This record gives sequence, C-alpha cells and structure tokens, in this order.
Amino acid sequence: MGRRTDEVKESLLEMVHIYKPKDARRFVNDFVRKYRITKGYEDELTNLVKGELSKMNLSV
Repeated sequence: MGRRTDEVKESLLEMVHIYKPKDARRFVNDFVRKYRITKGYEDELTNLVKGELSKMNLSV
C-alpha cells in the first residue's frame, strides 16, 4: 500500500471516532464522494470502518 492509501485510511478512522456512524457503507460512500477518493476501494474501507466500530463496541 502506498503512503496516500495509508493517509486515507488514517483520516477515515479519525472521522469514524468523531462521527461514530450508524451505517458504515453510507459513511464510506459519502467519504469517497466528498474527498474524491478513487472508486474501487469502498469494500475495503467499509470493512475497515466496521472493524473500527466493533473495536469501539458500537453496532455496525
């Protein structure tokens, strides 16, 4: 993975901690659209968000 990808993941995880989304898929889709992230990473990022939410003991 490249540095850019790591920065995207770190930013996404920070936002998960701030917003604590109820719908991981929708949150990722909004994130990808808003920050103009290359399409194709939605599934990977959604799994990352779901994992982080479960670590935080929130429903996914």
